[in-house]
Amino acid sequence: MSTTQRPFRANHVGSLLRPKRLKDARKDYQNNEIDAQTLKNIEDEEIERIIDKQLEIGLHSITDGEFRRSWWHFDFLENLDGVEGYTSERGLTFEGVETRNHNVKVVDKVAFNPNHPHFEHFKFLYDKVNGRATAKVSIPSPNQLFHPNILNEEIYPDINDFAHDVAKAYHDSSLKFYELGARYIQLDDVYWANLTSGTQNTRGRDRSESEKEIARQLAYKVINEAISDLPKDLLITTHICRGNYQSTWAISGGYEPIAPYLFKEQLDGFFLEYDDKRSGDFEPLRFFPKDRSFAVLGLFTSKNGELEDKDTILKRVKEAQNYIDLEQICLSPQCGFASTEEGNKLTEEEQWKKLAYIIEIANEVFGTSK
Repeated sequence: MSTTQRPFRANHVGSLLRPKRLKDARKDYQNNEIDAQTLKNIEDEEIERIIDKQLEIGLHSITDGEFRRSWWHFDFLENLDGVEGYTSERGLTFEGVETRNHNVKVVDKVAFNPNHPHFEHFKFLYDKVNGRATAKVSIPSPNQLFHPNILNEEIYPDINDFAHDVAKAYHDSSLKFYELGARYIQLDDVYWANLTSGTQNTRGRDRSESEKEIARQLAYKVINEAISDLPKDLLITTHICRGNYQSTWAISGGYEPIAPYLFKEQLDGFFLEYDDKRSGDFEPLRFFPKDRSFAVLGLFTSKNGELEDKDTILKRVKEAQNYIDLEQICLSPQCGFASTEEGNKLTEEEQWKKLAYIIEIANEVFGTSK
C-alpha cells in the first residue's frame, strides 16, 4: 500500500461512559448549584483519570471521552460561525426512544471559528497525554450539516456555495487542531447512513431515492475539499454510524448504495459499523480503495457489555478478506459508548473489559494492537 500511516490495529471511536460524578456535576451546574470553574475542574480530573485508564489497558489512540460534551455532534457544530443550537419541538427518534429536544440550524454564512471551545479541549488532552500515545480528535463530519432539516436555502440558495463554505470551515479547523499538536482527526458521520436504502427512524430526514443519489454525489466531494492540502502527517479517518443512543439505533441499511461514493473520500481510514445485521454484509467492500485506506471493522458492539464470541470475530475477519487484504483491516467497536451524555446501557467496567478484549484479539490477529 502507498499510504505511510494508518489507524491502530485496535481502536475505539471516542466517546466513553460518563461517570456518576461528572453527570452529577453537570446537573448541579445546570441547577446553578456550582459554577463553571467547578464543573471544569471536575471534568479535568475525570478526563485525566480516563486518559490513564486508556493507557493502562493498552490503547494507542487516546480521547477525552467527549466528557465536556452533551452530544457527539451538536456541541461542535453549534460553535462554528453561522451555526446555532436551539431547542427543537421534538427530539431525534431512535428505536423505541426519543432524545432530548435539541438541534442546530444555519443562521448565517458558515465559517471557521478561531475561538471554538474544542480547540482548548483538545489542548488539555494533548498536554495530559504528553507523548505517551496519540491524542485523537473526534468531531462530527461536515456532512452532518447537510441534513434537510438543517439546510437554509434563504442563506444558501445554491447548495454548492454552502458546501464550499462548510468545507473551508472544516479545513481551517483541522489546521488549527494540527497547530495544537493533533496528528489524528476522526470525522464522525451519520449522514451517509441516511443515504442508504434502508429504514430510518430519524424524523425530518427522509429523501427520495433520486434525491439520495444527488446527495451521495456531493457528500464525498465535501469531505475531499475539507481535507485537501492538509499536512501529510495528519491521519484523517471517518466513522460511519447508524445512530447510537442509550443502546438503540436510528437507521438500518447496508453499504451497497453508498459504497461507490463513500470510498471516494481520500481518507486514511474508514471506521465501519458491522456489529449486527443492520449494516449488511461485507460485499460492498469490493469498492474499497486498495492502495491508500484502511477499514476499521466495527465488529464489536458498544451497546451492551457482553463480550463477542472470539471464533465468530475471527471468522468475520476472514470473511472480510474476500474483499480486502488483512493488511488493510483494523478493529474497533461499531461506535462510541456514550454518543450523548446519557450513555449506553452497560457499566464502566464492562466498557473497559470490551476495549481490552478488542486489544487482545487484535494482538492475536495482527501480532500487535498498534
